[in-house]
Amino acid sequence: MIQLTRLNGETLTLNALFIEQIQSFPDTTITLTSGKKIIVRESEMEVAREIREFYQSIGLIGTKEKQEKNER
Repeated sequence: MIQLTRLNGETLTLNALFIEQIQSFPDTTITLTSGKKIIVRESEMEVAREIREFYQSIGLIGTKEKQEKNER
């Protein structure tokens, strides 16, 4: 789960597994697999970083350090 901020200042917690795409229009718009769109204050890069950290925390993807170790 990632925590984000709507344009009106309300915080929301979102299950990152349901994110289909992130776009900047210039506002950051997140499209969920259901088709619902959420506009947030965070930049596209910030949201992507939060998603990556969430995926790492649940073991869905490894850390860069682990990947480099496995390549050796």
